Amino acid sequence: MIQITNLSVDFGGVRAVNDVTVNLDQQIVGVIGPNGAGKTTMLNALSGFVRPTSGTVVAFGQDLLSMSTYRRARWGLRRTFQTEQVVEDLNVWDNVAVMLDPIWQNAAERRAQVQAALDYVGLTGSEVRLGQTLNAYERRLVEIGRAIVGRPRIVLMDEPGAGLSETERDELQALITGIPDRFEAVVVLIDHDVNLIAATCHSTAVLDFGSLIAYGPTRAILQDDKVKAAYLGVEASHGK
Repeated sequence: MIQITNLSVDFGGVRAVNDVTVNLDQQIVGVIGPNGAGKTTMLNALSGFVRPTSGTVVAFGQDLLSMSTYRRARWGLRRTFQTEQVVEDLNVWDNVAVMLDPIWQNAAERRAQVQAALDYVGLTGSEVRLGQTLNAYERRLVEIGRAIVGRPRIVLMDEPGAGLSETERDELQALITGIPDRFEAVVVLIDHDVNLIAATCHSTAVLDFGSLIAYGPTRAILQDDKVKAAYLGVEASHGK
């Protein structure tokens, strides 16, 4: 679904993403690794926030890197960020509806798609509340609503589980798991919560120092010695 080939990103003399080649071939794919491993930089390259030094990214047959950032959004690439982007002085409805601005639609279709996104994340009835009145979890729900409105093809999620309670994380897990069936979108999920990754992701990629060290079914990846050593802080087995 998403073919990443020889992707590298440099910042001055620092290589943040190092020649990554991987086919993200499942409906929900995790990306894990220690802090500074290049996870967010890779998402930034896919979404157009940084320009790769080299490499290609082909999604559903489309060369993403040849598209401008706004054309990627119009095509159907969406993302959430580590720092939430809710606009304080817009209400919930407008915070979600603004994501449809690059996409031509008639008014009825626009309303239906915004309402479908709000229904899905559980914010029906909160449409007129201003962003500044929302708690941290409600803001996270608005972020997800913004990412799924308007029939996206790819949803990139960067640390959506950070700072959530166990109950909120369980609700988030259910939302993420349902996105491919409900909205026919591929989800690429970065999160440090291994339990969330294990419960939602069909396959997982592991980055360390910008390089891909493993990719495969999530259960097997989380048991891999290299992954435990790099990410989980567990000493690798002797002789491996």
